[in-house]
Amino acid sequence: MTSRERVLMTLNHKEPDRIPMVDSPWSATLNRWKNEGLPSDIDINEYFNWDFAFNGADTSPRFPVRTIEKNDTFIVATTPYGGKRRNFRDYTTTPEVIDWPIKSKDDWKEIKKKLAPEFTRVDWATGLASNNKAKEEAKFIFYGGGYGFDILQNYMKTEELLIAMVEEPDWIKEMIMTLAELNLVMLEFMMKNGFAFDGTFFYNDMGYKNGPLFSPETYMKVHFQADRMVFDYCHSKNLKVFLHSCGNVKQLIPMLIEAGLDCLQPLEVKAGMDVRELKAEFGDKLCFMGGIDVRLMNLPDKSKIEEEIRSKFEVAKKGGGYIYHSDHSIPNNVSFQDFCAVMELVKKYGVYEKPPVEIEQPVEVMQVQESVSVPEKTPGKKGLFKFLKRGKEPVQKEPEEKKQKPVEPPQTESEGTEKKNLFGFLKKGKK
Repeated sequence: MTSRERVLMTLNHKEPDRIPMVDSPWSATLNRWKNEGLPSDIDINEYFNWDFAFNGADTSPRFPVRTIEKNDTFIVATTPYGGKRRNFRDYTTTPEVIDWPIKSKDDWKEIKKKLAPEFTRVDWATGLASNNKAKEEAKFIFYGGGYGFDILQNYMKTEELLIAMVEEPDWIKEMIMTLAELNLVMLEFMMKNGFAFDGTFFYNDMGYKNGPLFSPETYMKVHFQADRMVFDYCHSKNLKVFLHSCGNVKQLIPMLIEAGLDCLQPLEVKAGMDVRELKAEFGDKLCFMGGIDVRLMNLPDKSKIEEEIRSKFEVAKKGGGYIYHSDHSIPNNVSFQDFCAVMELVKKYGVYEKPPVEIEQPVEVMQVQESVSVPEKTPGKKGLFKFLKRGKEPVQKEPEEKKQKPVEPPQTESEGTEKKNLFGFLKKGKK
């Protein structure tokens, strides 16, 4: 069974040959592992035969990145979002935020001008090569990106962002919608120019140890419309939708299901996210990825991590709908030997006792349609983007010589036009 078949069966709540698997070691962890036996000339995904591959586009404002200060311990640098961060030289901790680019609505207006969809946002050389390789190996291929609260923390101080979500929800919603549309434009653009995808993986940390960072009501005001638009669009292209959201986001799950989410990751154990409980409550409507406590991986007593994997796999994998991943990422206190032992346990307990009765038939990768019918709940009379037509009328095929040319992304509206947003989807003053 190929990785793609395995993942699709899992996401369709069927039992394949084994659970799909992937994980996320830190760069500092990989550096340690290369000194402990991991071959330096092989990709970690290939070494462990993980089932997924990733591609994406740069959806930042692309401010110049430069080093401001560097010493034996720390490095201070600017970010492509226009902020400043201080980090350890080995990047083993969450960076300290020194400055943010958005302190007023006027700052956002200037940054918004830098969020135009452009050809140069994609790594065409190595990106297309890796995408073609993953396609040949029948991996499940993600488009990776982000557009919500978590991404906005690159632009605004967290405390000020949270206050604005309550006091000025329309402004925050407009920022989120702009970033969401940019991701969809670039996704469409990449598919029209050679990339193939099976799913999308969006990042949006919305929780902390004790619950969501904002109320479900606030989520509905500022996030839901963007999530519904993105998820509906992805489903129209036969793409499954994954969401990475750290912390305890259990209160938001019903709304994420309503928006159309297919799979939630990473199920942070120390925040109270237990995959066994989540499976029992939401397993008929949602798939899960992660939930294996990384804090147990380096303990001398290996029976603890074995019981963690055995007991959770026993519940989570039943009837499909579960993918292995740690409950966040692998820090550099986990040795290569420890992690290899974890992978052996995943293989041991992740196998289904009975072979799959019905193997998911390979589906030809969805090609971008010439015209798209936008879901009814997606607002906007002119469709998602200016270059996508609402409706199902057939479109005349272009001559072959035209089809050979790369499709350019849509241009932004000029400053003198009535539409002030990037893509002509959100109209100023629209009720």
